[in-house]
Amino acid sequence: MKRIVVILTIVVSTLTGSTFFTSCSTVPITGRQQFNMIPESQLVAMSMTSYDQFLNENQISDDRQKTDLVKRVGNKIALAVAAYLEQNGLSSRIEGYDWEFNLVDDDIPNAWCMPGGKVVVYTGILPYTKTETGLAVVMGHEIAHAIARHGNERMSQAMLIETGGLALAAAIDSKPEETKGLFMMAYGVGTSVGLSLPYSRAHETEADKLGLIFMAMAGYNPQEAVDFWGRMAQSGGQKPPEFLSTHPSDQTRIADLRAFMPEALKYYKQ
Repeated sequence: MKRIVVILTIVVSTLTGSTFFTSCSTVPITGRQQFNMIPESQLVAMSMTSYDQFLNENQISDDRQKTDLVKRVGNKIALAVAAYLEQNGLSSRIEGYDWEFNLVDDDIPNAWCMPGGKVVVYTGILPYTKTETGLAVVMGHEIAHAIARHGNERMSQAMLIETGGLALAAAIDSKPEETKGLFMMAYGVGTSVGLSLPYSRAHETEADKLGLIFMAMAGYNPQEAVDFWGRMAQSGGQKPPEFLSTHPSDQTRIADLRAFMPEALKYYKQ
């Protein structure tokens, strides 16, 4: 029995020590402990190339009014994020971030944020957001996923399974296409259901809570989140990877939002 324990200890140490950088940190606001195996700086660097490639391969919207709206909302939330993190001694979470916001012509109602602050909104989500505040709900939620480093958690888990525990740099060298695919799926960069690694219920709830505070600090009424998710619940048909309601259900999400609303409203200055 002792020999088995020793062997298991060596295996775990190899997977989480020499091949991966291991980091235990606390998610802002919720206090959940998370375990990420990849240095965030490596993912930030990887996002710069992946983001540029995505923009080159997709049609950036030429609608100046809608594009300006996306950039305006994004910049206001980015400033709120920086202010919140600075106030709580967490500014290192956005180290290396170079915020960028783009609107892409695509009928799929989707949006995502890569590490490093690289954000894309699809035109297909705008009929659901309806207003600037509705768009702030979506962008606050997606930016919150990045700030909470949910993509790192999903990428770490996927690499442990798919690449046998290779470090990110080694995986890129030996399995570049597979690694890039995992990265894109981990951050929801896809236009059809099934192309992303699903967020857990904990991730979705955290992104909702962080997103409410970020949008409130940016000057947007967080109560709009309840209306937005209500519209999504009634939309029917195909929903985008980032907004699939399996974890949590639409009803559970709305109930959680209402429960957290009094806290979020403390940050809202009309």
